[in-house]
Amino acid sequence: MRPSSFRILCTLLLAFAARAAIAQDVDAGRKKAEVCVACHGQNGNSTNAQLPILAGQNWRYLYFQLRDFKGGRRMHPIMDPPVASLSKEDISDLAAYFAAQTPVSTQFRPDPTKAEKGKAKAEQILCTMCHLGGFKGQNEIPRVAGQHYEYIVKQLHDFRARRRTNDAGNMTSVAKTLSDADIDDLAQYIAGLQ
Repeated sequence: MRPSSFRILCTLLLAFAARAAIAQDVDAGRKKAEVCVACHGQNGNSTNAQLPILAGQNWRYLYFQLRDFKGGRRMHPIMDPPVASLSKEDISDLAAYFAAQTPVSTQFRPDPTKAEKGKAKAEQILCTMCHLGGFKGQNEIPRVAGQHYEYIVKQLHDFRARRRTNDAGNMTSVAKTLSDADIDDLAQYIAGLQ
């Protein structure tokens, strides 16, 4: 067998093995996620605009957020009790489950003028440098496209006021430059992305 053929075969085998491992995590996470439905909705599609949509979020982001809630680096009175007893495996399984779900549209209709201003502001402050094009996110950077408008507004305010600091200061340094109008415009734009 030629070296290049061998490398291709190894890559395919690793991809299949990784896919099988993820499927097991998703199945384990499905059962563990039953308690999450009350707040985050069926399959992680929250219908409460104050709570994030978890469906389709990046595994790595979900994993780190759950870990941060458990470790006290991120706090919320509703999240703190259920995460306290989670093991590392539980956190991984939950992240795998929610990452594998399909987000459902919130049906949010942005104000076109504000959304256009939000798009311009996003370009100015280079949001897609971390969140990528379409705000799909990557690794520990969340997918925010199509997230609830109210949730986006709250998170940006929390970063600006330093009530949320579990991001190594990246969002805090960006958010501190934003006015209330900028936050509204950005949330209009990002929530309107599907």
